[in-house]
Amino acid sequence: MDRCLLFLLLLQMSKNGFSQEEEVCSKTAINSCGDCVRSGQYCVWCKQLNFTKPGEQEAARCDTRAQLMERGCTEDEILSPKNFIQVVKSLPLSQSFQVNPNQNQQEPVQLSPQEIKLKLRPKLPTTFTVSFKRVQGYPVDLYYLMDLSYSMEDDLRNVRGLGRDLFKALKKITEHAQIGFGSFVDKTVLPFTNTNEKKLQKPCEEKEQFCQPAFGYRHVLSMTANEAEFNTEVGKQLISGNLDTPEGSLDAMMQAAVCGDRIGWRNSSTRLIVLTTDAGFHMAGDGKLAGILEPNDEQCHVQKQLYVKSNLMDYPSVGQLAMQLEKNNIQPIFAVTKEVERVYRQLSKMIPKSVVGVLQSDSNNVVQLIESAYNSLSSKVTVTHDDLPDDVRVTYTPICKEGSQADATRGVCDNVLVGQEISFNVTVTADDCMEEKSFLISPLGIKDTLKVTLSTTCECDCDDPVSIDHPHCNGKGQVSCGTCSCNQGYVGQKCECSVGEKDEESLRELCRKDNGTECGGRGDCVCGRCACRTTDAGNSYHGNYCECDDEHCEKFQNKLCGGNGQCNCDVCKCDQGYEGSACECKKSDELCQTPGGSVCSGRGSCKCNKCECDAGYQAPFCETCHGCPDPCQTKLKCIECLGFMKGPFSKNCTETCQESVKHIMVQTFSLTKKPCKQKDTEGCWISFKMEQLVGRDKYRVEILDTRECPELPNIYAIIGGSIAGVALIGMLILLLIKGLIYLNDLKEFKRFENEKKKSKWAQADNPLFQNATTTVTNPTFTGE
Repeated sequence: MDRCLLFLLLLQMSKNGFSQEEEVCSKTAINSCGDCVRSGQYCVWCKQLNFTKPGEQEAARCDTRAQLMERGCTEDEILSPKNFIQVVKSLPLSQSFQVNPNQNQQEPVQLSPQEIKLKLRPKLPTTFTVSFKRVQGYPVDLYYLMDLSYSMEDDLRNVRGLGRDLFKALKKITEHAQIGFGSFVDKTVLPFTNTNEKKLQKPCEEKEQFCQPAFGYRHVLSMTANEAEFNTEVGKQLISGNLDTPEGSLDAMMQAAVCGDRIGWRNSSTRLIVLTTDAGFHMAGDGKLAGILEPNDEQCHVQKQLYVKSNLMDYPSVGQLAMQLEKNNIQPIFAVTKEVERVYRQLSKMIPKSVVGVLQSDSNNVVQLIESAYNSLSSKVTVTHDDLPDDVRVTYTPICKEGSQADATRGVCDNVLVGQEISFNVTVTADDCMEEKSFLISPLGIKDTLKVTLSTTCECDCDDPVSIDHPHCNGKGQVSCGTCSCNQGYVGQKCECSVGEKDEESLRELCRKDNGTECGGRGDCVCGRCACRTTDAGNSYHGNYCECDDEHCEKFQNKLCGGNGQCNCDVCKCDQGYEGSACECKKSDELCQTPGGSVCSGRGSCKCNKCECDAGYQAPFCETCHGCPDPCQTKLKCIECLGFMKGPFSKNCTETCQESVKHIMVQTFSLTKKPCKQKDTEGCWISFKMEQLVGRDKYRVEILDTRECPELPNIYAIIGGSIAGVALIGMLILLLIKGLIYLNDLKEFKRFENEKKKSKWAQADNPLFQNATTTVTNPTFTGE
């Protein structure tokens, strides 16, 4: 008890002293008390008349309480809406679970209060306390969900005699215990189950005599307190089988969670699902392997004790299952073998109020595992909320003796005993104005809930006079939270400006430069003109928009404008004989003069006795420019036209080039500069030397009076030679072809001669040969 009191004392001290937050009012676009209230939890409004200066914006009425009181606002004139808490329903916590003489259950109260209303100011948090106590003898509903695939054969033999020990263990917890039973394997489609007709009827090994047909999920026994009935129904169960290793565990758990009427879950009970298996599980998306594309709809589809849409719907996702378990206050216990323990511990992290226990190979330790898991679940109390309205934040601070911890969305107390009362400080913050909304707070796995109805206070109750011609407003308006709401045709802080059809916003627009801050934040808008304020040093801001002051010019040797000028609108106006941005230099060009007497070579300006060269030219006298284009190339066209009247500038050479180039034709160079040699538009080489004069783009040039032009080629020789070459090549090609033909004929003739020598000619007459005969007939002969 002393430790608990010490903890509460330290908590209170930390709120009030150790971590005291600085009060800051971050205000923007404040035009009324309501705007001020919505700006931040520390912003308050001064409704005191004449609090603001003439022309000052009414936003000055919004600040922290300390700042307003420092400026002269009295405590009773400060408006700051408070948070309001109303406990609507708060039944006392029950001591134990009781049943009245009519055997009707009386609903125990484990969470208090049950309903609360909050009226909150935006951004101002409020805290209330929620108490919880687990009652003695609270009913327990345990649903035993067993994997009946072939690998669980020895486990089934042990479970058939489990009823007596299981009921005995539950009786230690409560006199009001019930047990149900369900079983599962997997979807009866490929590739999860062999769809051969014989295999569907007997998916076990051939030697197995007792085997039931393949199935997905079967609800065997609804909740019952009858031990004999449980033993009888479980004893009838037979092993089954499938193809792959993972099972349809999530399918079975989802149906057990959403089919409350068939399972027999009671309204007031601790609901447990004990899942026993030696394999992993299929999840959402695996159904696509069997062509099942319809997602799980999280609805009950158990008919005649079988899940009838097992082969039509995909497996549920872990998120879907976790949401339905939490919604129905069901706490799962995963009793699994060592081989899959790691998988189910990862699953348990995603399902609130779940625990994992390791089964022995034949499940003979399942009762002890359930006892241990129940004690672990019941001793940990986790309080959280359902979906919150937009712009609402809730945090929890547990107040318990041992193992307290907290985070942003839930409060947790460990090692809580039955009958021990614990509390949670719940802090609610509304970040913006809203209509009346509500949400629920509840312990995970417990039916009891706290309904929180939330609304906001976004306006001020100023208790203003009802007069529409208040003297404070010059008889032309009424007072609203210390400010004047002017009648039609009048604007201003006290309705002092008559504007006809214009409104105050139009006048204030005249005080904003480029849609910026009104009078630059340095003055107040009075009837469309800026009335500038004074600076901290007593000087005045000036300018049409108060944009100027005479205190922020550049300093030299810690003196404004070096003590050699006057500051005017942030710019130094130097005295006679001084220059520089801070008037730090005497006017002189002594160190800027070149040996030729020019200042910075005409390619820069002398400031503070130092050349500031034009772009590209180098100090100290701006004589050279390493990054500038080569003048030998840029002035070639001018040199070509001035020296030889050639090139594109030949028609207007004087106008184009005379100002920038002063030239002379020479036979030999007298300048010591580097010579230039460039090719002109006719292909001739022009040689010249250039010297840059004072100023930009001005040169003195010496041009050699002769160009080096290459000799023109002999056109006739080229043409004649080309023709002769073509003819010669043609003749050579003809000779080559003729030679190839001759060689081929010679080869063929030799082959003919060789074949002729090999031939043997016979001397006998040809029997078919007949000598030629000639017959002459007179066509006129008649035979007479």
